[in-house]
Amino acid sequence: MKITEVVCQILRIENVQAKTASSQDSVLVRIRTDNGLEGVGEADSSPEMVKAAIDAPFSHNIASGLRALLIGENPIETDRLWDKMYRATMYCGRRSVMITAMAAIDMALWDLKGKHFGEPIYRLLGGRRVDRIRAYASILFGGDGTETAEIGRRWIEAGYTAVKFGWEPMGESEAVDLDLVGGAREGIGDATLLIDAGCVWDARTALRRAHAFADFGIEWLEEPLQPDDYEGYRWLRDRSPVPIASGEEECGRQSFRPLIDLRALDVYQVDLSRNGFTESAYIRQRVEEIGARLCNHCYTSPITVAASLHWLCTCRDAFLFEDCVEDSPLRHELTTARVQAVDGWIEPPSGPGLGVEINEDFVQSTLVSQSD
Repeated sequence: MKITEVVCQILRIENVQAKTASSQDSVLVRIRTDNGLEGVGEADSSPEMVKAAIDAPFSHNIASGLRALLIGENPIETDRLWDKMYRATMYCGRRSVMITAMAAIDMALWDLKGKHFGEPIYRLLGGRRVDRIRAYASILFGGDGTETAEIGRRWIEAGYTAVKFGWEPMGESEAVDLDLVGGAREGIGDATLLIDAGCVWDARTALRRAHAFADFGIEWLEEPLQPDDYEGYRWLRDRSPVPIASGEEECGRQSFRPLIDLRALDVYQVDLSRNGFTESAYIRQRVEEIGARLCNHCYTSPITVAASLHWLCTCRDAFLFEDCVEDSPLRHELTTARVQAVDGWIEPPSGPGLGVEINEDFVQSTLVSQSD
């Protein structure tokens, strides 16, 4: 079996808004083989930047576009192909966009591998440890505490027993922050509350907020600091009265390594659309070695939701699953069947590969660019 095509498709819904929500556009990578199989992957990144990384022609031995490295290769050899891509992009890659492009390719390769062997990806990763995972509804804050409370009530009524609120307007002032978290707790009652600050504070301010938010019984405080402040995270985690979570911006093992080596977090959040299965399997092993917890990050489409489920259910302590409940067509219509929690619980698809089927009509209705 050999790779014959690497197709990159950019999708974008019509009503894109200026908010921190990556469920508004997507870049799909579709890898096809000479025996008629197709694997699909997705990157949570700038779609046009990912497309450029894939489409770029060969420049020299360590500055190549990714498509040029894959044509004619055997898609089953995922570890070798990851290393080939990493080595051949050392001058233009090693972090960020190039890794997210590699992650989408890697996801598609694992989808292909599963289809080739007729097995779900979680089985190829070593087997699932749980049949289902408790899901938390992941949504942005409202404009104030009152609006946030109303949002929380909606998702509790929908059957979730855990809700996470995040990003703007948190960070504007202490009064705003406390109003938002107080409204969140009021809205969801005794359910599990998670708070995503959205990288807004220095370490000392974050510690003050952690103490204040502890009074509301939050399960974790997510991304209180800038992503590159590794030492700040270690300092904060050692002093915080509530667990500290982060990792969603990290792309590949090299990005995660400082956080893991410093034992800087209580919860390491891995986004499959920024890491792929090959790197995420390594990260899972490292985090489990230090006794910390793992959770997925996912705020895009059902492609990444399915990938996240396959990976997280193989983790030793799959205690919560991030289930984006953003009301976006991309979140719900890209596949022929919804991949969403039911009564607060979510199960990995059981079909071969990712176990989901692309809704081609939706792709055509949102397609803004394609290369093959």
